[in-house]
Amino acid sequence: MSTSIPGSPAALRRRLRALTAAPAYPWVTGAALTAGAAVELVEFPGSVTNASAILVSTASLMWRHSFPPVALVTVAAGLLSFGADTSLSIAVMISGLVGCYVLGRHRVLHPALLVTGGALGALAANLWHILSWARDDRLPYVPPLGNAGSLGLFAEGFGLCAVILGAVSMGDAVRAREETRRERALAQEQLIAMERREAAEAERAAIARELHDIVSHSVSMIAVQAESATYTTPDLSPQARDGFQQIAGTARASMAELRRLLGVLRTPQQDEAAATAPQPTLAHLDELLDQHRTVGGSAELRISGERVPLAAVWELSAYRIVQESLTNARKHAPGARAIVELGYRKDRLTLRVTDDGPGPPPPGGGGGASGHGLTGMRERATLVGGSLTAGAGQDGGFCVEAELPW
Repeated sequence: MSTSIPGSPAALRRRLRALTAAPAYPWVTGAALTAGAAVELVEFPGSVTNASAILVSTASLMWRHSFPPVALVTVAAGLLSFGADTSLSIAVMISGLVGCYVLGRHRVLHPALLVTGGALGALAANLWHILSWARDDRLPYVPPLGNAGSLGLFAEGFGLCAVILGAVSMGDAVRAREETRRERALAQEQLIAMERREAAEAERAAIARELHDIVSHSVSMIAVQAESATYTTPDLSPQARDGFQQIAGTARASMAELRRLLGVLRTPQQDEAAATAPQPTLAHLDELLDQHRTVGGSAELRISGERVPLAAVWELSAYRIVQESLTNARKHAPGARAIVELGYRKDRLTLRVTDDGPGPPPPGGGGGASGHGLTGMRERATLVGGSLTAGAGQDGGFCVEAELPW
C-alpha cells in the first residue's frame, strides 16, 4: 500500500471511512437528524401520524450499524409519512435515502426485492395522494385513470422509484466493491504466505546442500585418516587396526547416506556447481566486498574483537547473511554506501550491515523486511541458534543485525 499525500483524495477517503466506521457515528448522526426533524415539525406541523412516522424514520437510523434490518422500518415509516401528507419533509428524504443505502449495503434482502417493495410502497403513497386530490378538490381537474394526462399523476411515484433504485444500487455496489477488495487482500496474503513458505523451503534446501558439503568434507577426512593410520603406523595391534577399519567403514557408510539423502534436494546443475565451488567463509568477505564495488556500490568492512576461527556452519551462515544484505542494498538502494560490521564477542558473533539508502518501503509496498532474501537470512540465523532483525536504521537507510551464538 503506497503512502498518500495529506489532503489528497485518497487520504480524504481513508479519513471518511475511519469516521463512518466509528461506533458513535450512527448514534450521533441519527440523533442529529431526529433533532432536525423535530425542529422541522415545529415549523411545519402536520398530523399525528405524519409526525410520528417522521420521528420513527429518523430515530431508527441510530441502530443501522448494530442492526441493519432496522432500515426497513426507516423506509416504511418514511413512505407512511409521505402518504399521510402530500409534502415530503427534508428529514424523511435524508432518512429514506440512508435507509435504502443501508439495506443495499448490508443486503438485508435481495436488491430486486428491496426495489420492488420500495416501488410498491411509493405507488401506494402516490395512489393515496391521487384519491385525496380528487376527494378534496385540491386540483381543478383530476383526469380519470387511463385518460389523457392521467400518467402525470404518477410523477411523484416514478421519482420515488428512481431514488429508491439509485440508493439501493449504490449500497449494493459499495458492498460488492468491499467484498472484492477483501477477497483480493485475502488472495494477496495467501500468495505472499505461499511465496514465503516456498522461499523458506528453498533456503532450507540450499542450507542442507551446503551443510552436506561441509560435513562430507569432514567425514571424508576421517575416513582417509583412519585408513592411512593402518599403513603409516606399523606397530598397531590387530584390535587397533580393526578399530581404524571400522571407523573408516562407518565414515564411508555415512558419506553414502549423505549422498542418498541429498539426491532428493539436488539438481544436476547444483551438483555441478557444488563440485566446482567450495563453500565460502568469512575469510572471503574482502572478495565479496570487491564484487559489490565493481557493480557500482560502496562498501566498508569493520571488524571488532579478536578474530577467531569458527566452525564451518557459523562461517558459512555469517557469509551468506552479509552476501544477501549487500544484494538487497544493490537492489533497493543502488549506489548507496554499505558498512559491514563484524563483532567477535566472548560467546557470539554479531553482524551489522547498514546502508544510507532510502530505507524500507512503506508497509505492504513489497521488499524490505518482508522480502524473500530476508526470509533466507532468518533461516540461516535460526540454523545456528541465533536471531536476525531488519528494518530502518537509526540514521536512516536500511539495517540488518544478526547475533550468532556458539
